[in-house]
Amino acid sequence: MKKRSSHVALAILGAAAFTLAGCVEEKVEAEAFPDLTSCKAAANQGGLFSPAECDTAFAEAQALHVESAPRYDSQQVCEEIHGPGNCGSEQQAVSGGSGSIFMPMMMGYLIGSMLGNARGAAAAQPLYKTADGRYSNAAGTGTYASNNGKGKLSAAEFQKPAATVGKAPMTKATAQSRGGFGASSSRGVGG
Repeated sequence: MKKRSSHVALAILGAAAFTLAGCVEEKVEAEAFPDLTSCKAAANQGGLFSPAECDTAFAEAQALHVESAPRYDSQQVCEEIHGPGNCGSEQQAVSGGSGSIFMPMMMGYLIGSMLGNARGAAAAQPLYKTADGRYSNAAGTGTYASNNGKGKLSAAEFQKPAATVGKAPMTKATAQSRGGFGASSSRGVGG
C-alpha cells in the first residue's frame, strides 16, 4: 500500500509542477539593433545570432513594417506619437502606397531567440521611435529604452501584429483614444 501512495503522490506533484509551469510567462533572449549592419557586426563577434539569422529577421521586420506599421491620416498626428522627423508618407515607405497616409519610419528591429518557432510567433519586430525618445514594436506591446541592446523579453512581444495596410488610418481622436502608440508597457532592452 505504501508503494502505491508514493506513486500517486509523485504523479500529483508532477501534474502540479506542469500546471504551474504553464502559468510562467515564457521569456526569450532578444536583442535590438538599429540596422542590419549592427546585427551582423555583433554576430561576427560571437553575438546571440548568426549573420544568416540577422538577414532573415531583418527581412521579416521589414515585411511586418509594410504590413503592420501604424498608419495615420496626417503627418502631424504621426509625429505627435513618434516625434518630429520620424514619419513619412506610406507612398515613400511602401511601393504603391498612398501619399495621404503617414506611418513611422522603421528605426531598427528586435530579434528573438525563437527563430523557427512554429507557434505562430514572429521572430522579429520592427522598431519605431516614440515622441519621448524611446522605441516601440509594431504591435505596441512594448517600449524600449534603446534600439541597441540585449535582454529577456516576453515571447508575446514577438507575436505578429495585426495588419494595418488597407485599413482606415488613425486620426488624432483614434490615436488619443488608444493612449498613444506604444504606451502599453515598458521593457528594459538597451536600458
